[in-house]
Amino acid sequence: MFRTGDLFVKDELGYLYFKDRMGDSFRWKGENVSTNELKLNQFASYCTNIQVEYVISNLTPKKNDVVVFGVKIPFSDGQAGMAVIADDSKTLDLPTLTEGIKKSLPSYARPLFLRIVEEIEQTGTHKMKKTDFQKDAYDISKCSSNIYFLLNGKYTPLTTELYDEIVSGKRNL
Repeated sequence: MFRTGDLFVKDELGYLYFKDRMGDSFRWKGENVSTNELKLNQFASYCTNIQVEYVISNLTPKKNDVVVFGVKIPFSDGQAGMAVIADDSKTLDLPTLTEGIKKSLPSYARPLFLRIVEEIEQTGTHKMKKTDFQKDAYDISKCSSNIYFLLNGKYTPLTTELYDEIVSGKRNL
């Protein structure tokens, strides 16, 4: 056995089931959000894994690479969700993606920020690197790529004015 950083649950028969990757969860609006959220299947007596990253990726035209993480917002409790989506071919349809996110994810699990990049770098073991994205978060002075903010039900380009409202606490989240 070796430590992977993954969290498993053992059932009454001794079987282990993947539940979450430690460190890939955050708290927003009083809810725990994870990139691997457990959801009860309404037609069965078992739980299935629904990955927020997987859901968003499946809403993109080419099943694009996606990473999701929490970002701290001043004057707010917890961390808001942020998704980074690789779109090298620039085929992402933001209105369609927004509608899909609304239909597929509960409101607390929907990313408040989207960042569109050409690619998401991977490690030697083919895991997507998200640490640099987490460091830059939604700071428009650090990010050269497009950042969008969920405003009135749609993703709107994050402008300097909107960014200032968010970090000063003037924008109600």
